Amino acid sequence: MALENLVIDIFNESARLKQEFVLQYAEDIVNLGILMAKRLENGNKVLICGNGGSAADSQHFAAEIVGRFEAERKGFPAIALTTDTSALTAIGNDYGFDKVFSRQVEALGEKGDILIGISTSGNSVNVIEAVKTGAKIGMFTVGFLGKDGGKLKDIVDKAFIVPHKNTARIQEVHLVLEHTLCKIIDMYLTGEIEK
Repeated sequence: MALENLVIDIFNESARLKQEFVLQYAEDIVNLGILMAKRLENGNKVLICGNGGSAADSQHFAAEIVGRFEAERKGFPAIALTTDTSALTAIGNDYGFDKVFSRQVEALGEKGDILIGISTSGNSVNVIEAVKTGAKIGMFTVGFLGKDGGKLKDIVDKAFIVPHKNTARIQEVHLVLEHTLCKIIDMYLTGEIEK
């Protein structure tokens, strides 16, 4: 019975965090979703980076934009900077792990593109370096963050912070945020949302 209570507590905590997050950020989520859709429609791209589980989230998010989420529509350019093992290992070897994303942003990013850095601590040095590089290029920078937002909250154009210490709970909210943005992008690009 104690384990069942643990399971219930975990699910309740996850649900509570999501409810609190959306009450704080609903308007910002809509605005970012529309901004992403408009930029994609205008020929810009989305670059996404993170470490560990956030690397997997980066790949998942990019795949939903390139492939599809729920609606049938053309593919749009999104790149997870976590997937090219040759680039990651070459850059890591030559410049250090702190530069594995920023070097790719320098090579692939253009003014008007969107860079999303995912960091549950808000302090991932390689994500910070990527954001700094993206800002210099003129990209719109976004942080999907946790805890107190760390250093990233002060250097991105828009921060979404899950104020919790548990990495798993933070990632669960980030996933719903990503799916919600994909839904808004789909609706805008298929004409369900008036332009």
